[in-house]
Amino acid sequence: MKKLTGLLVALALYATPDKSMAQNEVINLWPEGKIPNFKANTIEEKSVTDESNILRISGVSVPTMTAFIVPKEKATGAAVMICPGGGYGILAASHEGSDFAKWFNDRGISAFVLKYRLPSEKTMTHQHEVPLMDAMQAMKLIRQSAGKWNIDVNKIGVMGFSAGGHLAATLSTHFNKGEKASPESKPNFSILIYPVISLTPELAHGGSRDNLLGAEKSDELIRYYSNELQVSTETPPAFLVHAMDDTGVPPENSIAYYLALKKQKIPAEMHLYPKGGHGYGMRTEGKGSLANWPAAMDGWLKSLGYVKN
Repeated sequence: MKKLTGLLVALALYATPDKSMAQNEVINLWPEGKIPNFKANTIEEKSVTDESNILRISGVSVPTMTAFIVPKEKATGAAVMICPGGGYGILAASHEGSDFAKWFNDRGISAFVLKYRLPSEKTMTHQHEVPLMDAMQAMKLIRQSAGKWNIDVNKIGVMGFSAGGHLAATLSTHFNKGEKASPESKPNFSILIYPVISLTPELAHGGSRDNLLGAEKSDELIRYYSNELQVSTETPPAFLVHAMDDTGVPPENSIAYYLALKKQKIPAEMHLYPKGGHGYGMRTEGKGSLANWPAAMDGWLKSLGYVKN
């Protein structure tokens, strides 16, 4: 019964039009039969909503994104692609996905919730390459259809939570690397919420690292996907949020990325809160000053001209 309920919620979030938005469209990232690194499999994608009303999607082997498009008369021209977290094992698709799409829509910003493939040797080859491939392709598709959606190609950012934050930071630092690299894949800004940044032993969230790299884990790949080591002058500006008592993903992840951006003279804003733990999204009740973080993000977006005052 719980699985059936979760499936219905997933279908509602990813397929049912929302009357408060002009469009709510599910978009396949790759043409049928041409998904890169795809391996034929019998894995079934599952969607379950738990007791905390958190939608968890597992077994993703066919990637999509859901477009939450702001009506033309309300649009500011900005857009954000959202990467839910889940340790590269599941996708927390509601409280780190569709909930934020609606938050952005309220501010005139179109949003795209990315359902990226979850690394698995059973469903793909070279699994560490796959989430980034999907993120690159999604960003490219957003840019190619920007005119249709009243989006300014110079105002498209990426947002990520936890392991989704790692993917967002990887896109920000690796958009020009690999066979799928393209200038169209570069985000103009990034929003990183309690992100996994580093895969180094000192900072890594072990589950995210091992799920991403799989059997090909090596010192070389650990360094390659440790994004604080990959920041360059081409990396986009960032907004970061972390709680000091986060025992899942140490706050030093955000600090290391912030310092790397600072070294390259790239604008960045970081908010560290004394308590809050991990995985809260906008569920900040009882977590003290952490409740202010969405307002801080709103102010940052206004300062960049992405939200109308």
